Amino acid sequence: MLHDSIDTILNGLTQSGNYRTLPEPCSPELVDLTTNDYLGIARRSDFIEEFLADNLPDNGNPFTSSASRLLCAHPHEYRLLENRLSELYCRRAALLFNSGYHANTGMIAALGSLPSTLIVADKLVHASIIDGMKLADAPSRRFAHNNFDHLQRILEKESASYSNIIVVTESVYSMDGDRTNLDRLIELKRRYPSVVLYVDEAHAVGVCGEGGLGLCYSHPAFDEIDIIIGTMGKALASMGAYCICSDKVRRFAINRCRSLIFSTALPPVSCRWSRFVIDKIIGMDSERECLKRHCRVIAAALKLPQPSHIVPVIAYSAQRALQWSESMEAKGFKVLPIRTPTVPPGTERLRLSLSASLTDNEVRSLVDALLTLQ
Repeated sequence: MLHDSIDTILNGLTQSGNYRTLPEPCSPELVDLTTNDYLGIARRSDFIEEFLADNLPDNGNPFTSSASRLLCAHPHEYRLLENRLSELYCRRAALLFNSGYHANTGMIAALGSLPSTLIVADKLVHASIIDGMKLADAPSRRFAHNNFDHLQRILEKESASYSNIIVVTESVYSMDGDRTNLDRLIELKRRYPSVVLYVDEAHAVGVCGEGGLGLCYSHPAFDEIDIIIGTMGKALASMGAYCICSDKVRRFAINRCRSLIFSTALPPVSCRWSRFVIDKIIGMDSERECLKRHCRVIAAALKLPQPSHIVPVIAYSAQRALQWSESMEAKGFKVLPIRTPTVPPGTERLRLSLSASLTDNEVRSLVDALLTLQ
């Protein structure tokens, strides 16, 4: 019966064009636009060589922590990385997680355990946030994507009933590449004192803001954004994630975030590599300018509303997204289709992740290839 039930699901996915397989390694002849290596750091052999020459840990067994963060025997590297993050983010507290998924599911679920709490999230937030809401012992609402008038109506209706309203957005959205409106969010927070602002900066870290520290960091009201989630697995070419928050929220998370308490901690060597890369990205303004130039070229060619390092090319069906992916591969570009449930039905697409490592000639060829899709 188990296999019969699975067959029914797999056959349905195949017929709808939504059946997935793990991709094969990318041919070196293809330009890979599927990864989130926005600054090209993952391809920087000079960084790797420098790190291995000067930073390889010699503290026993650096390639595993062998225990959860509360039990591991190598706490030094975690503290150094968190201290460095705290320094960069104006001395606010920092807490490491194994991934952005761990950070969001753990933090949202923990915050949802607080009494008299409501979670209100943008309709297009990442699956990790949605799963955290499902795990949370709290009611939740969703507002239409980037529709802050809708959010305000929810707050007007609910603010008198809850002590805490956790408003959750992404600064740069992972599938559309558009941005939240931090000004409106700050305005609403000031109007409704029960609001707690929670912003996922996964796709902004490294790319946006002063020193690549994200859009929140560069906002004049940075101190009013209560919880910021950053990742090290995208532009920083490492692994793990971090939460920037108050010291009290950090201490609460250590005691209530199940994804932190019950997961084997990151390998210490990953923490050291992340610290190495973070110090590099602060000065990578030329790479960020190069990426912005690529974004402007693509946005102008495709008549997109705003330049972004995440470029959605909407196919409107899974079958067409698959066909377009094959067409792009034939033209020398690896671009995988994005289908339901990652995006809503009818918005299936190709998702391009632009990188500073692209050459101008590659960008011109990419534009030519995209304009042939139909």
